[in-house]
Amino acid sequence: MSHRDPQKWYPHDYVMRYTIIPFIPRWISPNMITWVRILGIPFVLYTLYFGFYNVGVPLFIFLAFTDALDGSVARIRNRITDWGTLYDPLADKILISTVVLLIVVKHINIIFGLLIVIIESIIVLVGFYRKSNGKITSANVFGKTKMALQVIGVSLLLIAVWAGVDLFIPMSIGTLSLAIIFAVVSLFTYSL
Repeated sequence: MSHRDPQKWYPHDYVMRYTIIPFIPRWISPNMITWVRILGIPFVLYTLYFGFYNVGVPLFIFLAFTDALDGSVARIRNRITDWGTLYDPLADKILISTVVLLIVVKHINIIFGLLIVIIESIIVLVGFYRKSNGKITSANVFGKTKMALQVIGVSLLLIAVWAGVDLFIPMSIGTLSLAIIFAVVSLFTYSL
């Protein structure tokens, strides 16, 4: 099976090209955006842990959005790097996994949360294994869909906890369950 061409645009790239990307100065590289996400993770965890949801929830959503942003900047401006191809998804997994451990385990179920983190960890290990064998593989449509579903599911849960909207909890569980399915499919299609 051939792997996805990292230069190939995703549908959201076409939207970003005309909406957000023109406002990003050219001197800002995709890797800089990835670093913002990595460095922002401790702040998200701190604010959520201490219940500062009015800061933590928007910060989580912003950092999750930088996942789409750095990839779009890289593809649109032809600035794809091996470092970004490997560490962008790693930053996403660290963001999602740490928030899942903090929020999902507490408000939904420990087994459910650990399942998400274990699958993400396996995907990271497969990525590093492939890199050690000289193969860099970019995310495929299943991985992108999984990440979007994880962000939506975690965001719904965060909003439920923050605003007390209990209806969002079952919606979060359903969305995260679907994300688990896409994660498994992503794992098998990524590792081929």
